[in-house]
Amino acid sequence: MKAAIVSAAGELPVYGDFPEPQAGEEQVVVSVKAAAISQLAKARAAGTHYSAGSRYPFIAGIDGTGTLENGDPVYFLTLNAPWGSMAERTLVPAAALVPLPATLDPVLAAAIANPGMSSWAALTRRARLQQGETVLINGATGTSGGLAVRIARHLGAGKIIATGRNRAVLDQLRAQGADIALTLDELPRALPALMKEGVDVVLDYLWGLSALDIMQAAVAGGEKVVRFVQIGSLSGQEIALHSKLLRSSGLTLMGSGLGSVSDTELIACIREMLTAAAESDFSIAFQMRPLSEVTQAWQDEDSRSRTVFTL
Repeated sequence: MKAAIVSAAGELPVYGDFPEPQAGEEQVVVSVKAAAISQLAKARAAGTHYSAGSRYPFIAGIDGTGTLENGDPVYFLTLNAPWGSMAERTLVPAAALVPLPATLDPVLAAAIANPGMSSWAALTRRARLQQGETVLINGATGTSGGLAVRIARHLGAGKIIATGRNRAVLDQLRAQGADIALTLDELPRALPALMKEGVDVVLDYLWGLSALDIMQAAVAGGEKVVRFVQIGSLSGQEIALHSKLLRSSGLTLMGSGLGSVSDTELIACIREMLTAAAESDFSIAFQMRPLSEVTQAWQDEDSRSRTVFTL
């Protein structure tokens, strides 16, 4: 069968032939319909993500949509090498399948699953968002952060603050549910007033200086508990975090990613999010490309529009 094959750490996926999967105990063969490029998929393929394995060659991709042998449409998560999602068929643990709602387009489902589950898991399992609370989304101008605005609103956030670098995108987010939209340059000046008014949950897709600014402002705001959930690190992997920020305040710092919730809970998050997507507008910009173009598409991939391979 045809697949996107990674032969060594740091090498680009190449379209080629891979052995057919053979289902074992508690495993299912899925005929793949669509699989999207994500930052997680790229980092695992490059061998730089903490969850990456060391077994080569393997099939690129971590999730997708497809059909079972009986024709039922499903979403699937596959994190065990060599069986990635970017292939005509792949091998999936039976416990990592989610039935697709009949009204949800499988290509759209493949596009939104990874960015959607990042904020859904962070809000429902890590921060445990309560109705009416205020959520600050740091890095909302990316695909995941922008979708987080709509998901936070769907889950009952009372006020949503969006931050990012791109003013034009921030203005669009105001139309999509954000109450306040600030550039990262504006953020330090605005933070004292925002914290005084009250911020309950921070979803951080950036890390770096803006994350530190938010945590310092949360501490300066007094004893109120601010649940800070770290999701992504587009602005860098490390910051100089002084211990007193955690000792002298109600700041609660946690992460959300692979390993922060159980596999069972992760699948439950995806099921809940896809069910909600069939009822609410969680659409994002995406482009479809045939899997045969995987090597070029891997290099062309645009963070403003998700690339979805179709088979």
